[in-house]
Amino acid sequence: MFGENLQYLNNRCLARPILQFRRLHATHFLRDPFFGKHAAARQTKPEEISTIYCTSVPQMLQPQFDLIADDMGKGRPILSIMDLKDGERMVQRLSPHISMSIYSFLVAVRSDGQQLMSETGETTSHLMGMFYRTLRIVDNGIKPVYVFDGAPPKLKSGELAKRFMRKSEAAEAHEEAKEIGTAEDVEKFSRRTVRVTREHNEECKKLLKLMGIPYIDAPTEAEAQCAVLARAGKVYAAASEDMDTLCFDSPILLRHLTFSEQRKEPILEIHLDRVLEGLDMDRKQFVDLCILLGCDYLDPIPKIGPNTALKLIRDHGSLEKVVEAIESDPKKKYVIPEDWPYKDARELFFDPDVRKADHPDCDFKWEAPDVEGLVKFLVEEKAFSEDRVRNAAARLQKNLKTAQQSRLEGFFKPIAKTQEEKATLKRKHEEKIELQKKRKKEEAKAKKESKSKPRGTA
Repeated sequence: MFGENLQYLNNRCLARPILQFRRLHATHFLRDPFFGKHAAARQTKPEEISTIYCTSVPQMLQPQFDLIADDMGKGRPILSIMDLKDGERMVQRLSPHISMSIYSFLVAVRSDGQQLMSETGETTSHLMGMFYRTLRIVDNGIKPVYVFDGAPPKLKSGELAKRFMRKSEAAEAHEEAKEIGTAEDVEKFSRRTVRVTREHNEECKKLLKLMGIPYIDAPTEAEAQCAVLARAGKVYAAASEDMDTLCFDSPILLRHLTFSEQRKEPILEIHLDRVLEGLDMDRKQFVDLCILLGCDYLDPIPKIGPNTALKLIRDHGSLEKVVEAIESDPKKKYVIPEDWPYKDARELFFDPDVRKADHPDCDFKWEAPDVEGLVKFLVEEKAFSEDRVRNAAARLQKNLKTAQQSRLEGFFKPIAKTQEEKATLKRKHEEKIELQKKRKKEEAKAKKESKSKPRGTA
């Protein structure tokens, strides 16, 4: 399902559809004004239900979440990844993982290839992106609770070192491009050198506080804290592009929530219980599968792709037995890296450092925006347009006051049901009514019989 190794399944044992999903097309109400040309919101045509075929489920922890649709396969769909009941479900609160958003603002919110800056030369791209994205979210009845990353776990140091190395290489290439490269090369490598600093985070927190929007500082991983809020019912779902949010046991994950119109990506609502049911796995096996495929804490085992990983977990049941089988294989087909502490990685998913849902920091609320504070911060200090800031603050004040639970159909367009689906729903409804009638008759009969029995008889 996910990652770069996808290919169509054939008709062998594993060659069966393992995902069925519905693409819900946003009306582009969340469209970020700086990720493309301004345009009026428009409705995109909903697509039909698609059955997904893939080498395996899933490379869940990778940033790629490519879904290859094919209507020519055989077999039965066993997992519903998206199931909207025509707007019956309600959305009020979402918990977005904010760190990647700040990074995307620094990369994408630019003018003539350069980050937006104040008159004093301070970067303001992150504030511009955060301000208008949050405003657009609140405009549409969603109440966000942002979660910031804390200190990364020690086990993540290897991944962070790789990222630092890539940034360093990009910085060298950027300097070289400025001397002998084209303008396109300069801009490309400039984007790759972007880093989110503590100052960026603190300024975004200050902005959110002035806007009346709550935020939480996670002790470590923001995804883990988002999952805590979602499990406790304090938010409807966690919103993140990072698939390991599911490994942290978030019941519902929303992806592509704020993608630009140009990306033309459907918003995906992923239910963990249906993922586990579709894979016929418990949570531990699912986490083991994701670790085997590679995550932020560990590299994947060389030569083990999604198809092989799924087969290994299904055949052996756990990573311990998979590792034992690999190490005892006389052919040495696969080689486990020397430093591969998979048990420690699993422990980070099952027992992360988080604040409990009843912690005072998780007792958040939305407040009226500090209009004059916003003007002082954004206009006087960061050189934003005063008219735009005041108009935006007025919208924010109005919408935060009146926002109630909004139907998903207010910002998602549910896919129209086919005649066959309608007939199935009608049949199920009729069966449910008949079952209720039958139960009532049985209860009435049992009650009547109990009354007719003489006292003292069994």
